[in-house]
Amino acid sequence: QVQLVESGGGLVQAGGSLRLSCAASGRTFSRSFVGWFRQAPGKEREFVGGISWRGGTYYIDPVKGRFTISSDNAKNMVYLQMNSLKPEDTAVYYCATRMWDYSDNASSYSYWGQGTQVTVSS
Repeated sequence: QVQLVESGGGLVQAGGSLRLSCAASGRTFSRSFVGWFRQAPGKEREFVGGISWRGGTYYIDPVKGRFTISSDNAKNMVYLQMNSLKPEDTAVYYCATRMWDYSDNASSYSYWGQGTQVTVSS
């Protein structure tokens, strides 16, 4: 069993930055892919990006160049650094994990955090 806890959300003005953290307990991130998803009101949950256990990172086009995902395997932590935030980035952000490799399909992830709210004001 894996427990994931996100933190770091909040209210920020457009152009600002936030860093979200995803802490894992119960099992390490080894041999796992950690994805970040977001869900805005009235919209489906959307894959934002992720990081593989080999260190490879993936991003959707709208966040490329603005968001950076990193990990600290010793601490079982994954981070989502969000810069140049836009109002359209407003959503609840979730981290999730699955075995092995990349997927942008939320249904393929086994464990989810509770989410953290990010609100970007214009």
